[in-house]
Amino acid sequence: MVIHYREDEMIFVQAHGDRVTVIFSTFFKEEMDQVFGKVFLQEFVDARRDPSVQNAPQVLYTNREPPLEIRDIPGVQSHDNIGYVTFVMNSRHYKDDETREKSISMIQTFRDYLHYHIKCSKAYMHSRMRARVSDFLKVLNRARPESKKTEKKTASGRTFVRA
Repeated sequence: MVIHYREDEMIFVQAHGDRVTVIFSTFFKEEMDQVFGKVFLQEFVDARRDPSVQNAPQVLYTNREPPLEIRDIPGVQSHDNIGYVTFVMNSRHYKDDETREKSISMIQTFRDYLHYHIKCSKAYMHSRMRARVSDFLKVLNRARPESKKTEKKTASGRTFVRA
């Protein structure tokens, strides 16, 4: 099943006997968004190695190239600004009504969650850069030599201050 939820983005849902695969196509408008998104999504992939999150669904991320499951579907794009996030949900993620509702709710809000964290990361980086620039300006202002004011007199006896 293909769900078109934005102009350049889709959700692909595939039901198998023992699992459900959900694939998000995510379009990054800016190059920096793509970099932050790639780092953030790689953390999702690597988090699976942590023993404390073994109940989480398996997450795969591919940049540019769509996963094999959806390559033959019409409308699937392949270019630099698009990434594909795959969630493989096992039967334990939808075994009862409460677990199923929680899983569906979290999957539905994944795109907003991802882009929220990308924006927060960019805002944090910008605030850190502004702080560094401010610190460098303070250092430069302290390093500026003091101007020597000398008093000079003209031939007629008038004085003027020369900086």
